[in-house]
Amino acid sequence: MVYTVSKVNEYIKNIFLSDCLLSDISVEGEVGNCTYASSKHIYFTIKDERGTLSAVMFSSRRGGLSFDMKTGQKVIVTGNISCYERDGKYQLYAERIEEVGRGKLYEQYLLLKEKLEDMGMFDPIYKKEIPKFVKSIGVATAKTGAVINDIINVSYRRNPYIRIVLAPCLVQGEGAAKSIISAIKKLDKMNLDVLIVGRGGGSLEDLYCFNDEELAKTIFNAKTPIISAVGHGRDHSIADYVADKMASTPTEAAEFANFIYDDYMYTLDIYMRNLKAGLGRKIEDKKRDLNTLLLRLNRKSPQFRLREQKQSLESSSKILQNTFKNILENRKIKLENLTKRLDTASPLKKLSGGYAYISDENNKKVLSAESLKSDDELNIFFSDGKVRAKVL
Repeated sequence: MVYTVSKVNEYIKNIFLSDCLLSDISVEGEVGNCTYASSKHIYFTIKDERGTLSAVMFSSRRGGLSFDMKTGQKVIVTGNISCYERDGKYQLYAERIEEVGRGKLYEQYLLLKEKLEDMGMFDPIYKKEIPKFVKSIGVATAKTGAVINDIINVSYRRNPYIRIVLAPCLVQGEGAAKSIISAIKKLDKMNLDVLIVGRGGGSLEDLYCFNDEELAKTIFNAKTPIISAVGHGRDHSIADYVADKMASTPTEAAEFANFIYDDYMYTLDIYMRNLKAGLGRKIEDKKRDLNTLLLRLNRKSPQFRLREQKQSLESSSKILQNTFKNILENRKIKLENLTKRLDTASPLKKLSGGYAYISDENNKKVLSAESLKSDDELNIFFSDGKVRAKVL
């Protein structure tokens, strides 16, 4: 007889349901791959040194969980084991979960964290500052996948001129820590501005290579600032603590590493305009100061003084000439007036009007006829000449 897949899965499920041991069982182990779904179901695994068991706690059973369950915790899960017919796999359906201690990996993580913290490797004084204007980024992560794609996309969106150098490495499993160390050392020799080390989310086991002591020392001793972006969980890796800056996701790491080019250019343009305006005002102020100094210097120069004295001399000369001219004009007018008066009073003027001037032989003027005697000689002056006469 031939059976369908669904019939086989149904038969196996019935076997699980008919087994009294599996219908109410408690399993102790370490939590792995713990995921809180949006449906509020919790998917996880229970494991020990030799095996792993898939488990789920549905949202309707969350009352049986009194603590915040995380990967790495040691718990006792009580419930039933059955077959999930659609996928044909069996899993533990949890009714109640109790915490009984931390898992081995988590304990190792805590011990290493305490050791490195005591050594001062997490101290902020050793953190290198991430450059404000990064031109080149080194990335240590898997060659393909969402991590490198997110870093590239975010970086080029913020700064189209950024240089990105990828050093591919393992980020999970055996040999991953050594691979990451090798990638960091390679990038650290390239004189890049900043390095990003990370991977996407995962369980404690998946991310445990980032809890390696040698990797922590490599990050600490690197000369290039390092941003750690390991996983998306609430617990941080040792690499996160020792790195110069911690990012919750690779996307956030790319945002930390890259300045926004357009904002930078806009700010630079404002600074340039302000600088030009300031320089322009400064130059104008200096020009005014220089012109003032030149004027003061010119006034103290021999040439300027000579020009001033020459101008003063020319002005005085003009004033003197005008003064003399005025004096001469006044004197001329006075002379003309005196000449007129003199001409009016002149004997010659009277003589020319028919009068004569009479003097005796001694040239004394004769004023009246009574002063004359017979035979006195007289001089008679006319306007046109002189005659001698004798009194009869």
